[in-house]
Amino acid sequence: MHFTSEHLLDDGVLERAFTLGGIPGILWTPVPASASAPLILLSPPPLGLRTAYPRLAARARRSAADGFATATIELPGSGDRPRLPATEQAVADLRRAMRAGEPVGDEIIDALILPLVDKSVPEWQTALDALLALPGIGGPVGYSGGVISLGVRLAVVEPRISAAVLFAGSFVPRVMFEEARQVTIPLHVLLQWDDEGNDRQAALDLFDAFGSEEKTLHANMGGHAGVPQHAGDAAAQFFTRHLK
Repeated sequence: MHFTSEHLLDDGVLERAFTLGGIPGILWTPVPASASAPLILLSPPPLGLRTAYPRLAARARRSAADGFATATIELPGSGDRPRLPATEQAVADLRRAMRAGEPVGDEIIDALILPLVDKSVPEWQTALDALLALPGIGGPVGYSGGVISLGVRLAVVEPRISAAVLFAGSFVPRVMFEEARQVTIPLHVLLQWDDEGNDRQAALDLFDAFGSEEKTLHANMGGHAGVPQHAGDAAAQFFTRHLK
């Protein structure tokens, strides 16, 4: 992990940009640093870190105020990372189907989501190795983010993740329902009830499939980007209960 910049934000949060194997990322830590802060992996939407930065930084600063370190990395095919031609074709097929008012078929959803999950999960695990080796960061570890299938896969294969906040705002391949049954960590799932372009029933079915004994669905009226403040507060309280 190579740090490329360092800024002390106005609320006393240290923000450091880094690269890891050519993958850009950002780490936010509270100041003064604790001896061993719990860590939240903050997964961005597939829009690029620059575009998503205001949203990510706001969540990270809130987490730092609660004593958490927070880190994010650029998703494959996003930002300045090389494009993924198959994924771009799937995006084009998705837009074509939605413009025509046609149902979005399983082939499009699989091509859109599964390669991203397959490539992202090992990268997140490598990032987790590097982050936990830094002074002042210890654990336990939480995960928070969209592309809900990525969170599902990580919760299944990464034993260091103790709890997760998942945003139900992306298409879900059918294979992920079987993986969801293997998830056992505490979950807090956010659902925007009027999320345009996404399948609400699929999100509800996925929540039902999760094998966790403790799982909470926090549903709110509004579109994709309209998560209300109280929903963010509830997610922060969830991590405070499970990671401290």
